[in-house]
Amino acid sequence: MPNNSLRTQDAAAIGNSPEEISGKGEESSIWDVFGPNTTEQTVYVNKYLWAASLDVLNFLPVQTVDPFTGVIVTGYGTPPGGGRSYRATVHIKDPALEARSLSVALQTSSGAVSSATTRAVEDAILSRARQMRIADSKI
Repeated sequence: MPNNSLRTQDAAAIGNSPEEISGKGEESSIWDVFGPNTTEQTVYVNKYLWAASLDVLNFLPVQTVDPFTGVIVTGYGTPPGGGRSYRATVHIKDPALEARSLSVALQTSSGAVSSATTRAVEDAILSRARQMRIADSKI
């Protein structure tokens, strides 16, 4: 029968723990630094704000959507009855159905849009989201 205390002393002298020698410890290397990130990076978005944003801005062509971060990016489009072309970026930051959860940025080909126009679009999205939530609660 081998002498385990001698083996432990030899391992300590070399700088290895007995668990590493026996294979029971967790192996690691320099490449573990570049391994998969285990931190949670999902933002929970409000489904009513998400659906209402797509519904209110349905005249704009959708370029990019990312439901994990809550971002919707559209291309240029003209609203019905309007002559000016707009594009929008919507960011839903929170799962709550509140104004602080929604951020809308509008742009025309000549630059930024007035804050009153942006606020009107945000209000339309919030109103539509509340309508959708009420409709779901009646089912």
